[in-house]
Amino acid sequence: MRTFRANAIDFLRHLPLFNELNDTELRQLEAIAEHKVIKKNTFVFKSGDASDAVFILVRGIIKIGNEAEDGREVIKHILHPMAIFGELGLAGEQKRQDGAQAMEEVQVYRIPVAEFHKLMQLNYKLAMSVLTMIGGRLKRVEDRLESLIFKDARERIIDFLKDSALKQGKRIGYETLIKHCYTQQDIANITGTSRQTVTSVLNDLKKSNLIYFNRRSILIRDMAKLA
Repeated sequence: MRTFRANAIDFLRHLPLFNELNDTELRQLEAIAEHKVIKKNTFVFKSGDASDAVFILVRGIIKIGNEAEDGREVIKHILHPMAIFGELGLAGEQKRQDGAQAMEEVQVYRIPVAEFHKLMQLNYKLAMSVLTMIGGRLKRVEDRLESLIFKDARERIIDFLKDSALKQGKRIGYETLIKHCYTQQDIANITGTSRQTVTSVLNDLKKSNLIYFNRRSILIRDMAKLA
């Protein structure tokens, strides 16, 4: 805990959202940011909870989503370290529309919305950065909707592989290694497909020597050829 707190300002300073904060403001932010450790499969918040805090992901992976009417899980976003989530509380959301669940043990900062609003009132550029961030979230939702409408299951699964490679992949020559904690059902829930379809597409890509995969990693042989 002591090391975590000692590095808090350095961590916050590297977040693009807080580029415009001076050292005094960063110390104020650090003072109101509560460090929390969330165990695997535990919810940071659930749909229907009060939208009274913003979270910053320091370590681990978070999935954002909810359940469809038929009980199926719908995963809207997969978040990695330095991501900010729960931000709709800053725009007036009263209750969470989606839940946030740890896919592995995670560390987060929790910042009360009321305290964050005080910083926004004192720093116009921070307030504009928040608006830009929320606008980016809405754009990602629109892109996801377009993907579901215009792309078939294979294309969506390949897009997921490419996006994962860009966000968390490690380049090894022409190859890209993605270490992950997803089940094939998770990938299905992210891409709006079925587990059977994910299995079929991944096996087909493997037979074509475009990827290799096991439970904990996916190796893309050549990003340029993955299509």
